[in-house]
Amino acid sequence: MEPTDDLTRIKELERKVRTLERKLMRSETDRQELEKASEVREVVLKNVIRELEESKIVLEDRGDDLEATLTNLKTLQVKLVESEKMSALGILVAGIAHEINNPVSFIYGNMPYAKAHVQDLLRLIRLYQQQYPEPTAAVRHELDAIDLEFLEYDSARMFQSMTVGAERIREIVKSLRTFSRLDESGFKVADIHEGLESTLVILNSRLKSFYPNGIQLIKEYSSLPSIACYPGALNQVFLNIIVNAIDSLEERVALDHHPDPTIAFGLNLSKKNGSKLAWLIMPWA
Repeated sequence: MEPTDDLTRIKELERKVRTLERKLMRSETDRQELEKASEVREVVLKNVIRELEESKIVLEDRGDDLEATLTNLKTLQVKLVESEKMSALGILVAGIAHEINNPVSFIYGNMPYAKAHVQDLLRLIRLYQQQYPEPTAAVRHELDAIDLEFLEYDSARMFQSMTVGAERIREIVKSLRTFSRLDESGFKVADIHEGLESTLVILNSRLKSFYPNGIQLIKEYSSLPSIACYPGALNQVFLNIIVNAIDSLEERVALDHHPDPTIAFGLNLSKKNGSKLAWLIMPWA
């Protein structure tokens, strides 16, 4: 073989080596970029989880504020009854319901989107783990630090508890709005049972705080149609009567120490003097 042939082969081999080196460098660069992107996604996921935890705390604080508000309303309504200013309570409740409803609706409305974002990020991380099963030491350390398996499990539980809490607050706000008739005014057809139930929500903290096990409620509602009435005024009448029943129980239990104070509720249409609403709210201990 001639020397020129050897030189040609050597040059060809050197060219191939340089080509392979360039490909190797590109592969290494691509791998580093993928690892960097994965680390960025990990950071984003941690930030999302932290923000969700902060939202959960805000939601729980809203619930505590609402319970405290209901307790304050209980104290306020007694004073309003004594001073014949019950209409002011309806205005106050309506304002509180409106103020609470806005932030809770924001949290509740964004919950599905936040959950979907977290699921997308988790799915992306799982895909990366499948495609690159041997991450760098830094990535492995970060995965161990955040405990990805627990994070995925706990985020689902956290979303569930946040949803339940938000739904509970929305139900309470709905009862407050029903009691104050925020969306209604004047003489109109209304569901009496709905009004009575909303009144019981207003007094829930006082009913539960009654030592030692709270006041037991017996509801004996008849099948009543909706009737024409002044819903807001009727709810205030219910409130006044139930407060009087609770006050009566407090006096009797203080004397007799009965362990199971009870209030029975009955609503029906009286046929005497025409079809008129009649109710029975009876406390006993």
